[in-house]
Amino acid sequence: MNILILGGGGREHSIAWAVLQNPKCDRLIVAPGNAGIAEIAECADLDILDGAAVADWACEESVDLVIVGPEAPLAAGVADALTGAGIAVFGPSAAAARLEASKAFTKEICAAVEAPTADYARFDALEPALAHVRAEGAPIVVKADGLAAGKGVTVATTVAEAEAALRHIFDGGDGAVVIEALLTGEEASFFCLVDGEDVLPIGSAQDHKRIGEGDTGPNTGGMGAYSPAPVMTPEVEARALSEIVRPTMAEMSRRGTPMRGVLFVGLMIEDGAPSLVEYNVRFGDPECQCLMMRLGGQALDLMMACAEGRLDAARVNWADDHAMCVVMAARGYPGAAATGGKIAGLGALPRTSGAMMFHAGTAERDGAVVAIGGRVLGATARAGTLAEARDAAYAMVDAVEWSDAVWRRDIGWRAL
Repeated sequence: MNILILGGGGREHSIAWAVLQNPKCDRLIVAPGNAGIAEIAECADLDILDGAAVADWACEESVDLVIVGPEAPLAAGVADALTGAGIAVFGPSAAAARLEASKAFTKEICAAVEAPTADYARFDALEPALAHVRAEGAPIVVKADGLAAGKGVTVATTVAEAEAALRHIFDGGDGAVVIEALLTGEEASFFCLVDGEDVLPIGSAQDHKRIGEGDTGPNTGGMGAYSPAPVMTPEVEARALSEIVRPTMAEMSRRGTPMRGVLFVGLMIEDGAPSLVEYNVRFGDPECQCLMMRLGGQALDLMMACAEGRLDAARVNWADDHAMCVVMAARGYPGAAATGGKIAGLGALPRTSGAMMFHAGTAERDGAVVAIGGRVLGATARAGTLAEARDAAYAMVDAVEWSDAVWRRDIGWRAL
């Protein structure tokens, strides 16, 4: 098969790494890719938000399957264009991608099926949103009602913090926001493949969103993750499926917009009862790095079954193992990141089925790997225990020579 992956982050590097382990993959192209991806696959210069251009290019290159990594191309309808061109695609239609692209839409679906989630209100103007926050008090959760690269949520502990988040969202006059009651408990990420009819759970993870150790400081796109999530017991998983995931998928199909692809279910779990925090319609980053490390080559078979509507016969073969990803970011992230710095020591790192440094914000310039983004590298390792996976991941972090790097030393602390 000729396979095209859209995206250029750590998520896409890990998907490419897993896909290449499957003998069904003959040719792998990633658009746009990064310095690490370029070492294992072809990289193409495509506008991945232009569905017609992607579909035309895929037809010219005889692509058999397109795997869409980020959320923006999905919201832009790239999967629709590929489906219209007769190309198999792993990723939902723009209509189904509203589960991520609109927090208010997700709340509407949850209300229709009585799925447990936080009480909320939606506003498209600043002043009524401010009045609501002042009336409700804190703690309270402020969410931009749209795509925000994983950074559109503020868990405000004070009214002043919530007001500042609202002013940031409505800066310039436009915007929309969902304001929620704060759910309490332990958060986990639950991943399922769905093909419009069937639902196949493919694993769980927990991530660390805040920049500082002890889960302090501003939110980021994710500073590390580990899989599986201890809080996702078989009983919690069964309740999440029966009370949240399956009813949502049935409602989407009833509305004529069936979900196909990966459903990233953000949960808050308290006393064994899961509530929905949010849906995403793509793999999380850095959770994906952990999942791909654990799934290996079977990831391609599962994504193909999903794209072709064959999930009813698909099965996941899990080893009794653990994986951890530690993100190395550029100094200044999640604000203005220090870019352009050279990164050395990568060539001496292990590249095995149990340890891999996945690239995110990297590029090659004059023969050197340099940082070009906020989150730059993801040291990912798999082992029989989480402690062993942690030690292997941090050993890779310590071997990297990069003066502008920042990272957390406590990834996995909840479980360890």
